Amino acid sequence: MTYDRLVCANCAAPVSQGRCPVCRANRERLQQEGPFAGLNPMALIALLVVLVTALALVAQHTA
Repeated sequence: MTYDRLVCANCAAPVSQGRCPVCRANRERLQQEGPFAGLNPMALIALLVVLVTALALVAQHTA
């Protein structure tokens, strides 16, 4: 989940605004997790299937 949709339970403001220490800590943690942290497992599996299919097509085309 991206932090722009989260609402802080401490100050009831969006986490992306970073109004309180809890918001700032969670925003920092979410920014450090990486680009695929917000994807659900099914999206990751679909991405993997697309990549494997593309690789197979490239391999078949070059052979």
